[in-house]
Amino acid sequence: MNNLSRSDPIQGNILVVDDVPANLTLLIGILKEKGHRVRPVPSGKLAIMAVEHEPPDIILLDIMMPVMDGYETCRHLKENPKTRDIPVIFLTAKAEVEDEMKGFELGAVDYITKPISAPVVLARVQTHLRLKRMQDSLKDQNQFLDAAVQNRTKDLVAAQDKLEYLIQTGLELGKERDRITLLRKILFGSKTLLNCDAGTLYIMTEHKTLRFAQRTNSVELPLFELPLYDETGAPVERFMATWCALHNQPIIVDDVYSETRFDISGAKKMDAESGYRTVSMLTVPLSPREGEVIGVIQFLNALDPETGMVIPFRPELLRFVTAMVAQASVALDNFQLIEVQKELLDAMIKLIAGAIDAKSHYTGGHCERVPALAVMLAEAASAEKEGPLAEFSFKTDDEWREFRIGAWLHDCGKVTTPEYVVDKASKLETIYNRIHEVRMRFEVLLRDARISQLEAVAAGTNQVEALARYEARRTQLADDFAFIAECNLGGEFMVPEKLERLKRIAEETWLRHYDDRIGMPYEELKRYSDEQATLPAIEKLLADKPHHIIPRSDKHSTDPKWGFKIKVPENLYNYGEIYNLSVGRGTLTEEERFKINEHVMQSMMMLEQLPLPKNMRRIPEYAGTHHETLIGSGYPRKMGETEITIPMRILAIADVFEALTASDRPYKKTKTLSESINVLSFLKKDKHIDPALFDLLLTSGVYKRYADKYLLQEQIDEVDISKYVD
Repeated sequence: MNNLSRSDPIQGNILVVDDVPANLTLLIGILKEKGHRVRPVPSGKLAIMAVEHEPPDIILLDIMMPVMDGYETCRHLKENPKTRDIPVIFLTAKAEVEDEMKGFELGAVDYITKPISAPVVLARVQTHLRLKRMQDSLKDQNQFLDAAVQNRTKDLVAAQDKLEYLIQTGLELGKERDRITLLRKILFGSKTLLNCDAGTLYIMTEHKTLRFAQRTNSVELPLFELPLYDETGAPVERFMATWCALHNQPIIVDDVYSETRFDISGAKKMDAESGYRTVSMLTVPLSPREGEVIGVIQFLNALDPETGMVIPFRPELLRFVTAMVAQASVALDNFQLIEVQKELLDAMIKLIAGAIDAKSHYTGGHCERVPALAVMLAEAASAEKEGPLAEFSFKTDDEWREFRIGAWLHDCGKVTTPEYVVDKASKLETIYNRIHEVRMRFEVLLRDARISQLEAVAAGTNQVEALARYEARRTQLADDFAFIAECNLGGEFMVPEKLERLKRIAEETWLRHYDDRIGMPYEELKRYSDEQATLPAIEKLLADKPHHIIPRSDKHSTDPKWGFKIKVPENLYNYGEIYNLSVGRGTLTEEERFKINEHVMQSMMMLEQLPLPKNMRRIPEYAGTHHETLIGSGYPRKMGETEITIPMRILAIADVFEALTASDRPYKKTKTLSESINVLSFLKKDKHIDPALFDLLLTSGVYKRYADKYLLQEQIDEVDISKYVD
């Protein structure tokens, strides 16, 4: 593997193609100064000839050239198998997206726009030289591995029985999912192949030591580790295991007690303590790829297959054990890579969930706590031996992992939900609270009333009479604004009388003197479909205007293939002032409530489009069904009781219970544990949640364990579960 540092400069053979001599001169100067070998040519045809004569490392290719432009030249190069892998970087003054897309479609790897910048040229060239070197290195590595496999195969043809054993063992290693079992199969399989008395497997740690991982006998594994380097950084080569790991080479010792190259005091001490006699020893590195060692296997005392006597390890067996260890190394390395990938995926999933929680301080920690509660309840359900949950259990680690991931991602669709919708605390709130605009209009009306008072006095009206009219108007405006402000909070239901008053107040008018369309971004201005009124213009105090409507352009969620059975509002948003203030209960309009509910649909659409492996295919249904109910009143698919599986029901309860007990929601008063259980019991009676799982939540003590870990101390009170459990 190429270990070239990212900071090490690479000099390359670079072909520069440009019909402008000044550009060629400039590029030659830039590249040669950094040690690159530069071959300039002035046309596409000459470039093709030059490449066939001597393939360069990189081609810098101008697009705008006579006779054969850069696109045509690139097409010729990519059609030729001998030149198709040479990176082509276009040089062009054409910076349109379509031009770049055309170049990339033809096989170019990058674009450098003119006028030419020396740092840009050098950085791009260096990047693609490094990539090409890495690709060449990977090709060499693959060729090396292919050759090694072929050589080992030829060697194994002569020994059919060992070949069959190797194949069978390799298949078993490839299928193994448990790490400890995999290590045992590696060690015991190799021991059987060599027909030896004992073996020890060491694993390389991240801090460059060999850790005892497995033994064929029942002797307890030592807790100490063998360092590969001492405190000064010098390699520790006196032990066979460390020398083998450091040099990636096997060691055969015919007689341990005659060995002078290595320190075998440990083996002698063990012999003295146990009465065992170590004679021959074979140490083999676990190396899944050239230059990398992930462990060492050490075998003791080869046995004569006929007499059972201890004999030296036969050199001809080394190739068999090498093949066996190679398979074992790849299997172990693949296992470790898969585990690392799982850890990375899990970390990314938790990162996404954490980002969703961080997106709104109203739902902080929700995506973390729901999986924790869901797993607790699933474990309790799996332990049930009778009743409606007796048949349920996750039988494999993959099933558990699939469920956990589904739980972690149950709200992943919230990444598409605007914060101002999730956090909407008042009816006129969008990204900001528009009550301030309404208040300013009242300020204008009050100012107008004041001006009218002063003008009336100036015209001869009695001051007391003018002041009385002003005070009456001021009182009326203050009362009307207080009413609008109260409606904005959404704390009380909007009865018909309130709606009538709202509409009456909305008919008040004020005078606008300035153009309301200047300073508008293009997209917002497009919504102003009506003609501009002559200024000054009479405006209503509250209004539902055409530009308040945000049309729905994305019809993706209405595609029948998803099976969603939820009413989709005609518009994406409606910011109409009267429309929003008329919301009957709460602060959300129909469009905004759909946008919040839509997160489940988005979760399912996002997850179902992922190329999930077979053992993870149920993640979308786990993540996207936690708002379904047993009576078909949920969303987004209005599933019935027979369609909702136990894992889906578990997630539904976990989602609701977490929301009820959450103490980080500033829009609601924190509930105690008993209050939350009581609310949940009504959902059980209405068959919104599974009755058996609700009972299990209480009888198993899961509710209490969850509370002890995640609830505030003042929330945790006594719960009389006898009132709720059937």
